[in-house]
Amino acid sequence: MHIRDFFDLKLLDNLMKDWSLATGMATIAVDNEGNYITSEIGFTDFCMKYTRGSAEGLKRCVKCDNECTGTYFCHAGLMDFSVDIMVGDNYLGKIIGGQVLPCEPDEEKFRELALTFDVDPDEYVEALRQIPIKSEESIRASAKLLGDIVNMLVNFEYSKSKDTSALSNFTSQLDKAIACIEDINDKCASLNKIENNQKILALNASIEAARAGDAGRGFAIVASKVGDLAGNSGTINNSIKASVDSLEKVLKNMEDIIN
Repeated sequence: MHIRDFFDLKLLDNLMKDWSLATGMATIAVDNEGNYITSEIGFTDFCMKYTRGSAEGLKRCVKCDNECTGTYFCHAGLMDFSVDIMVGDNYLGKIIGGQVLPCEPDEEKFRELALTFDVDPDEYVEALRQIPIKSEESIRASAKLLGDIVNMLVNFEYSKSKDTSALSNFTSQLDKAIACIEDINDKCASLNKIENNQKILALNASIEAARAGDAGRGFAIVASKVGDLAGNSGTINNSIKASVDSLEKVLKNMEDIIN
């Protein structure tokens, strides 16, 4: 199952942009194959240009991406989050982001970290000063809110797509049932013709048997049986037509309900 099969990713992108604008936090979504399905929203130079831009920084960031869940402190001391997108037991991807500070940073520690990444300490600290500072409680609540909203929307759209698919399939089967009824009606019309021909044949046979006198008695019995068969066929045919008429009414009512 893939999220793009039933969910408007543009809606997800717009929702996350609004959330990022309101919270000052970065975010992006990936699918269950690791492909990015939204744009990079609110990402900072501190993380993208300097930390991930260095070989050592990137290695540590990838380790955090793969191993950390929920809301957590990354290796550089910022708070990030990772929230799974689920429909039932099916994992469809995740929302990741954060890149905010829970308190005023110790710039000297970040200067030392810059040297570890082989990054200019002054540029690194200047980029650090552009990062929003929010309380840890606020960061956790904001991440949970985004995760809850996205999961509710995704599950709603999935349920709606299933209902639409089921309705489409039901309508298709209904059309087939109506086509079968039309075919039965055509065959009943053919049976009517056979029944009428049988009655005429029985009548003609009876007349010929009467003309033959005693010699036609056996033929008269056959003619009588043909007449009985025609009568029985007519009874069965009328019963089939009555059942088909009832079924047609039921299907018509079902079609009216769908429409």
